[in-house]
Amino acid sequence: MFISKFSRLGAQAVKGLSKSLLTVPSNKSFLPIIQNHYLEPSSCKFFSTTATDNSQGGENEENQKISVTFVDKDGEQEVKVPIGMSMLEAAHENDIELEGACEGSLACSTCHVIVMDVDHYNKLEDPTDEENDMLDLAFGLTETSRLGCQVIAKPELDGLRLALPAATRNFAVDGFKPKPH
Repeated sequence: MFISKFSRLGAQAVKGLSKSLLTVPSNKSFLPIIQNHYLEPSSCKFFSTTATDNSQGGENEENQKISVTFVDKDGEQEVKVPIGMSMLEAAHENDIELEGACEGSLACSTCHVIVMDVDHYNKLEDPTDEENDMLDLAFGLTETSRLGCQVIAKPELDGLRLALPAATRNFAVDGFKPKPH
């Protein structure tokens, strides 16, 4: 069962190592890889798709967040957004009415935002074809329109100002305000 967790290629590579390099250790700090073959745990590399914390020890949590201002019909709300978080997630965490009907799966245009500063807009990655297709469906499209689920917080976006359009093109009944899941 344990061997099944390794790829066949990895198992073949271990089998190919000379038997003089792989000996049965006397202590229990070694991991069995193949019957009667062992490797030191320190020689094993583990991989993960989880983001790692690359912050320096001297940085505090405040340096890992940027300031974003959401502007809607009721005024402005400034929030601190952690690096790596989408503007849709930030809006939901701060009770800002940015719909996001597809929950960030790039299947609607209800999280449409307008970047108010062209300099900040130019610091964003170019929209993908999928995002442009969804933006074509957005209400009140402008030259600096983006989908909030695709705008990801990064240090150079500190001070970002996002305008929320007055309406969205959703199939729900007028006045319906969906709750994020």
